[in-house]
Amino acid sequence: MSTQTWSPGAGAALPVAIEVLRRGPISRAEIARRLGLSHASLSRLCAPLLDRGIIHDVGEHSDGKVGRPSRLLDVDAASHRFLGLKVRESEVIGAITDLRGDVLATRTLEIVDRAPAAVLERIVAIHDELGREHPIAGIGIGIGGSTVGRRIVRLARFLGWEDVPLADLVEAATGAPTLVENDVVALCEYEDWFGFARNDDRFAVVTLGIAMGFGLVVDGHPIVDEDYGLGLVGHWPMDPHGPLCALGHRGCAAALLDADAIVRYAGEAHGRPVGYDEVLALAEAGDPAARRILGDAARGLGILLAAVCNLALPERIVIAGEGVGIARWGAEPMLASLRAHRDARAHTPPIDFAAGDNVEWSRGAAVLAIQAFVRGDTATETA
Repeated sequence: MSTQTWSPGAGAALPVAIEVLRRGPISRAEIARRLGLSHASLSRLCAPLLDRGIIHDVGEHSDGKVGRPSRLLDVDAASHRFLGLKVRESEVIGAITDLRGDVLATRTLEIVDRAPAAVLERIVAIHDELGREHPIAGIGIGIGGSTVGRRIVRLARFLGWEDVPLADLVEAATGAPTLVENDVVALCEYEDWFGFARNDDRFAVVTLGIAMGFGLVVDGHPIVDEDYGLGLVGHWPMDPHGPLCALGHRGCAAALLDADAIVRYAGEAHGRPVGYDEVLALAEAGDPAARRILGDAARGLGILLAAVCNLALPERIVIAGEGVGIARWGAEPMLASLRAHRDARAHTPPIDFAAGDNVEWSRGAAVLAIQAFVRGDTATETA
């Protein structure tokens, strides 16, 4: 499959191409409105994109109003393939996506040895296997830690990594342009380009699971600095009388919401090991201890969401991660707690729940590669 079809590069036409990619099929009038362009300017910018096959005229659309139907523009999303990878403590999850981040195939390989060379071997194996059927135009890697310039894993405690040049290693082994980023930032990029928040200027992402994550996106830019990826949101105070987290903070987000805390409380209540998914199943079946544990977690999450709303004023909140089932199950107490910790006149933004599977992390990582490919660079900045 050709990797030359899409090549708008930098310049005035690039925003038009990206707008069609993110929102197509879309009318010229809607593109002009969103980008603040005149009809003549848009026509001038569209012409070379149409000539080179980057965008396509895909027919007419009538909205039922008087006047001529709109001519719609779109891209051929199937023209390119990307590999997104999520590196976890015990496995690497890979997903092949098209140009819009839709998942076409997946592969998971277990990690036995966490040394960079051993993890690289797993990444290359996934690339080679999936690449046989789907030629890969770029690779994005999401990891639960802090990164530098989308090239280096500065710190990933769960792997025991410090200053690992992962993007360089993968590029040398596969020949494919590669970027590495904190997994929550990558998920934010997906939500901004193709997900729930693609029409919002300011939104927040909260992830639940083994550890908590938080991302804020303003005007298309995730807000990050050198401390991002250290798990700071897990230290947010929720209950001054609550349990201690692993770092000794009483009643913080990690103590109430992290997966290891929840399974520990459930195990203590039942006198036996209880898995994370089992806690949710027990709660849904009416088990009193599980309902109490998840109810406390949901109310604590509401406190955190209230703080996010009060401080960041998001237009939307997306809850994601393998623990999203807690938020779904406890939506009522979560929302009640959120409202109780805000002014009664305050507006509650829409709250969306992501799929909650590991593939969504890989898809987010793939969007890093899609963005760099579309822009014609390898994006060494962090946003």
